[in-house]
Formats: sequence, C-alpha cells, structure tokens
Amino acid sequence: MAGSLKPKQDEEGCRDQMVRSNTFFHGGISSLLSTLITFPIYKTVFRQQIHNAGVSEAVRQLYSEGHVKLYRGVVSPLLMKTLSNTLLFGLQDTILRQLTPSSQNLISPSALPALAGLGAGMVEAVVCTPLERVQSVLQNGKNDRHLPTHKSILVRLNAQKRSSGYYRGLLPITARNALGSFIYFGLQEPLKDALEGRGLSPVVSPFISGMLTSMVISLPLYPLTVLAANMQKQVGGEDKGVMASWKKLWESRQRSVALLYRGGSLVVLRSCMSWGMITAIYDMQKKNSG
Repeated sequence: MAGSLKPKQDEEGCRDQMVRSNTFFHGGISSLLSTLITFPIYKTVFRQQIHNAGVSEAVRQLYSEGHVKLYRGVVSPLLMKTLSNTLLFGLQDTILRQLTPSSQNLISPSALPALAGLGAGMVEAVVCTPLERVQSVLQNGKNDRHLPTHKSILVRLNAQKRSSGYYRGLLPITARNALGSFIYFGLQEPLKDALEGRGLSPVVSPFISGMLTSMVISLPLYPLTVLAANMQKQVGGEDKGVMASWKKLWESRQRSVALLYRGGSLVVLRSCMSWGMITAIYDMQKKNSG
C-alpha cells in the first residue's frame, strides 16, 4: 500500500514543481511582448519626467533624434521588465503556496494573494533596481555624449559606491513596487471574476481587469516613479538622500501637483495597455498549461 502511494506522491510533486516553474516562465513571456509594443510610449513618458516637458516637446525630442534612436535603451527595460515580471509572478505564486497552509484561521484567504504580492514586489525591487538605474541613465538624452553605451555606463557605475551607483533610488522603487504588487494581486483576480460574471468572455475579462487595476495603481504611485527617475538619471554629482531629492524635485516643479504629474496621462495609458496585455497573456498561458 505504502509502495503504491509513493509513485503517486512523486507524480504530484513533479506536477506541482512544473506548475511553479510555469508561473515564472509565463510572467516573463507576458512582459517581454508587452514591453516591445509599449516602449515608444514609455520613452516619451520618461522624457517628460526628467526634462519637465509636455507631450509635444517630448515627442519632438525623440523625432529629432531619428527613428534609429527610438529604441535606444530598449535592452535594459526589456531585460528589466522580463526579469521583473518573471520574479513577480513566480515569487508571488511561491509565497502564496507557502502562506496558504500556515495561515489558516489567522489571515483571510482573500488577503493572501495581496500579501504574497507585497513580498514578491520587495524582492523584485532589490533585484531589478540596478537594471532600472542603467535604463534611466541611458534614456536621459543629456548623457548621449559622455555616456553613450551600456559599457560606458557600467564602467562609471562600478566606480561608485553601491548606494550612489547601482542602488541609487532603491527606497522609492521598493515602496512603489511593493505597494503596486500588493494592489495588483489583491484586485486583479476579483475584478476578473466580477467581469466574467457580467458576461464578458474569458479572453476580454483579464485584459480589462489588468487595465483597471493598473489605473488604480499608476496614479497614486506616479510621484514615486518620477522621484526614482530623477534620482537615477545621472551618474556622479551631489549624492542627495530621498528627502533632499524629493524637496529638489518639488521645487523644480514649482510646488505644483499638476507639473509633478506631467506625463501622468501617458503613464496611465502605457500602464493600462501593458498590464492589460500582461494579465491577458499570462491568464491565457496559465489556462493552456493547465
């Protein structure tokens, strides 16, 4: 009897391990596709954030640089977003599986996905901040002459302390990623189920739920994104802390919330499109692998 149970247990263990591996893979593929499609919007938003420019001015800058440079810097966000969401979806699923049996009668089951997302977002931030740092330096047009390539940026960053080099802006990035993941995994599935309950197809409902969840996340957390981009946009110079950097940013925006949110409309558009696609592609892969 015991001998007959062991193969079944081994088979279930292998199947469970495969499901866990699939969540990492599905998260990466979903992000890879969405990043390639939405990168021009992302680059326009980034220029608005660091140059305090309007949409037309940001587009004019990119147009004057030519179509060859439009995808300059795409390697970093492509690697970062793919790695980021590989970790995010995979770790969230792994943490959730660990929390579920150990938290019975302590935490509401409906809160567990959000808590697992919080933990996954914190780990993701620590791993991906160096990639975001390189990306920010690359996409700042003012660095084109003295830091034109990935190699030149890496050489400069290697010469810096980690806190002012690769991990510049870690605190706002961690806060943004952890809170964003908490909200995303807390809302996405209930929203999808509610939309399906209203008659939307299983293909459309995850896309719309991803868009709506992203909208809820993007607007309140946008100032953290602007702060991180401005902290990371150059190498060297005065090494300001988070509060000093925020004060400088707030002054540069003339103490205006409207100017602080410059580029916010495109951020919401890009984020909605990106997370709608990520959620839909991930959900489709998950169903097909099941």
